Amino acid sequence: MDLATTLRWTAERHPDRAAVSGVGRTLTYAAWVSRVSRLAHALRAAGVGPGDRVVLSMTGGEPLASLILAAQTLGAVPVPLSTRFGVDELAYCVGDSGAVLAVTDEAQAGRTAAAVGDVPLRTAAELDRAADGHPDAAPGPPPSEQDTAVVLYTSGTTGRPKGVPRTHRAERTAAVAHAVQTRQAQGERVLGVMPLFHTMGLRTLVCSIVVGGTWVGQPVFDAAGTVELLRAERVSSLYLVPTMFWSLLRAGGLDHASELRKLAYAGAAMTPSLAEELAGVVRPESFVNHFGSTEVYTFTVHPDAAGKPGCAGRAGIFSRVRLVAPEPGAPPDTEVAPGEQGQVIASLDSPEAFAGYWRRPDADAKAIRDGWYYTGDLAVADADGDLWVSGRVDDMINSGGENVYPDEIEAALARSPEIDDVCVAGLPDERWGQAVTAFVVPVAGADPAVTAEKAMAFARETLPSLKRPKRIVAVDAIPRSGVGKTLRRVLVAGDFEARGEARG
Repeated sequence: MDLATTLRWTAERHPDRAAVSGVGRTLTYAAWVSRVSRLAHALRAAGVGPGDRVVLSMTGGEPLASLILAAQTLGAVPVPLSTRFGVDELAYCVGDSGAVLAVTDEAQAGRTAAAVGDVPLRTAAELDRAADGHPDAAPGPPPSEQDTAVVLYTSGTTGRPKGVPRTHRAERTAAVAHAVQTRQAQGERVLGVMPLFHTMGLRTLVCSIVVGGTWVGQPVFDAAGTVELLRAERVSSLYLVPTMFWSLLRAGGLDHASELRKLAYAGAAMTPSLAEELAGVVRPESFVNHFGSTEVYTFTVHPDAAGKPGCAGRAGIFSRVRLVAPEPGAPPDTEVAPGEQGQVIASLDSPEAFAGYWRRPDADAKAIRDGWYYTGDLAVADADGDLWVSGRVDDMINSGGENVYPDEIEAALARSPEIDDVCVAGLPDERWGQAVTAFVVPVAGADPAVTAEKAMAFARETLPSLKRPKRIVAVDAIPRSGVGKTLRRVLVAGDFEARGEARG
């Protein structure tokens, strides 16, 4: 089934139920379908047809959600782009996508205008005004479920962003999987604050439509404002990256969000200490770790993030995964034994999977082999058959001829009471080739130099010599992408200011 039909059928079941709430418009399902249909007509009048790509360079919230759905209703392909992209990255994505139209809002207008070149540019406000004069019936037949529903560009932590085309079938199936795997109920009230240029943001949106829920939009994350919104809107389910959960806890008041009972996270690892603190404050009835990607939405899921902190669990309901030899070029049949580290690969037979990158045969050749997607993640299977993600193939540190992975060191150092945040990377070193280096953010009010010394002492007590950092550097913040992924390459390139340091 396509996504336009998904929205329409939910509206037929629950026409008067609140579909959208939060910051901005409040819409019932009947009103939302009408608004989306009128916007689809406005897009067609602006020169967009079925199959055309439409760049959406907007902040977020209901206006962006409605334009995504409007483009899909028309049979066009929305291309929502990261608000963290610079002008050069935006220009690259606009050109690479082959967009026939770009849409922006007031907050993003300047950078977008500088990036679109000859591509026509409209504002969301202009389309809103144009939509008022159009009928509220769909402008044509719905698209096929095999048509492309959206193109998402990866965050580009290394190299140019890659376009990931995803079909209506893949998007809807992923939403159904998300509903089952995170135990979403009919009428769930979910927070729509994850960016809609990210798979997590889209999954929250489409899943809410699938279960007839209320999508509570918040265009920009603000921890204190989010806590208040959770209370005022009686939000019952959160799906966020770990850094957002950390910020909500530090803002205080999360224990007063009395309707909040379901938690899920993805996008990055959550430290055991954060999982334990979050579970203690919220006391959720479900707390899920989702492990996946833009390309294949679900790899694995663990349903009890508090009971087994850090565990990535087993394959999702529509997924099949293997652990194979970690060497580059390893074929899909080189599976490793339980307890051995391997790279995670996911079957492209999954209905949640993409079929290949947009105009990037080089990326396809690297990531796709014999019907399997090579994720670039490393993991170990425990005696129960559950996966524990241990790092990225590209993050491996070769120190003195030994392979060291950052995740285990980070998990150990994160338990130090002196450390608020941590990242481990391999820095060039004449003796070791790459020296294991820990970057730590001291807790509020702590002296950075003292924190570095205490963290080194903690490392000596808790880590074997092979995994002990050769150097610990105190910094103000760990560099991360807009959705919380650690940007180790920034630190490896030396782009940091040391506030204090200690050597092992």
